[in-house]
Amino acid sequence: MPEVERKPKITASRKLLLKSLMLARAKECWDQELEEREAEKKRYLAERVPSLQTRGLSLSALQDLCRDLHAKVEVVDEERYDIEAKCLHNTREIKDLKLKVLDLRGKF
Repeated sequence: MPEVERKPKITASRKLLLKSLMLARAKECWDQELEEREAEKKRYLAERVPSLQTRGLSLSALQDLCRDLHAKVEVVDEERYDIEAKCLHNTREIKDLKLKVLDLRGKF
């Protein structure tokens, strides 16, 4: 049987137009998602981190504020260090368990 040359269902120009429209739509969605993320970030920070009122405070009050903030930073750093240590320990344990599984598969 002779092969019949088939016509493409969509012309090249139509395909290019559709592709450009899809890319434009994807860019719009991406931009909108970025704006939503930025708004969510601002809302979260406004909710979690109150603004500092430093106007009108005396030198001793400012020093107390700095001490309090420094203490909070130390606590957060300690927690971060502990979490990183736990993650590192868990990663090593997972790696060791994977090696044990591979060894056991090889024996049987």
